[in-house]
Amino acid sequence: MRLAYFGTPLAAVAPLRALVAAGHDVGPVVTQPDRKRGRGSALVASPVKRAACELGLSVLTPARSREVVDEVGVSGAEVAVVVAFGQLLPAELLAVPPLGFVNVHFSLLPRWRGAAPVERAILAGDAETGVAIMAVDEGLDTGAIYAETSTPIGADETAGELSARLVALGTELLLATLPRLREITPRPQTGTATYATKLQPAEFRLDPHQPADELARLVRAANPRPGAWCTLTGRRLKVLRAAAVPEPTDLAGSVGSVDDAGVLVTASGGLALTEVQPEGRSAMTGSSWRRGLHDDAVRIDPAPPSDAPSAS
Repeated sequence: MRLAYFGTPLAAVAPLRALVAAGHDVGPVVTQPDRKRGRGSALVASPVKRAACELGLSVLTPARSREVVDEVGVSGAEVAVVVAFGQLLPAELLAVPPLGFVNVHFSLLPRWRGAAPVERAILAGDAETGVAIMAVDEGLDTGAIYAETSTPIGADETAGELSARLVALGTELLLATLPRLREITPRPQTGTATYATKLQPAEFRLDPHQPADELARLVRAANPRPGAWCTLTGRRLKVLRAAAVPEPTDLAGSVGSVDDAGVLVTASGGLALTEVQPEGRSAMTGSSWRRGLHDDAVRIDPAPPSDAPSAS
């Protein structure tokens, strides 16, 4: 099948490679423009652009997606595949391929439409999530669904780990769905829609006045980005992994304290800081970090009300 491909981050690389490997005629590949990164502000290509160049595919990097209407039209693409492209697509572009645009979306729609469906599902304590192959319309993830598959969310699974599983499931579902696209009548979404708003680093500051189980979900949702964090005497501590545990008896009621084993006392239960990264240092176990402080009384700085994290 001749198709165009719209995608930008690392999550969109595996589906692109799989489509090429399956024998689909892919081109053009449309991705976000190169962005300035690092201290030198050097321009860096998106993961999808780098992969497409390795595969010898034609690449377009429009500032606005409407700029590629003509290129997609002359390409002869029967359908366009979208995986985390990062721009809304205008009606004039959506109308170009005969079979339209299909999107690989990492949630069970209409739950978690929007930018961060994996992280929001973990934050909310959802028991399961999934992948939908949906028709793209002018709304925000409002299109009808061609195919869908679900999967449980692991009790200790981070957003990065869950995303990797969903990419694999989504790639498999996409490859199975595309050859049958003309035969499938997509079903409208039903149920109450929820929105996965863009992640803000401030909402991942650990507030010990929140219950430990909610904070554990927050840490999982923030791994690998943007990272859960707190401060001690103004210095940032990144919390990479954590788990809710019974509250330490020797610090019962001392909310915000961290015991000798690296357990943070919260409003309800304790949060074992399993893996942390102090400012300017490498990652280490929470217990090693705590022992290195050589202080009998360790307490994280209180979070300002505006920085309090939201767990749902």
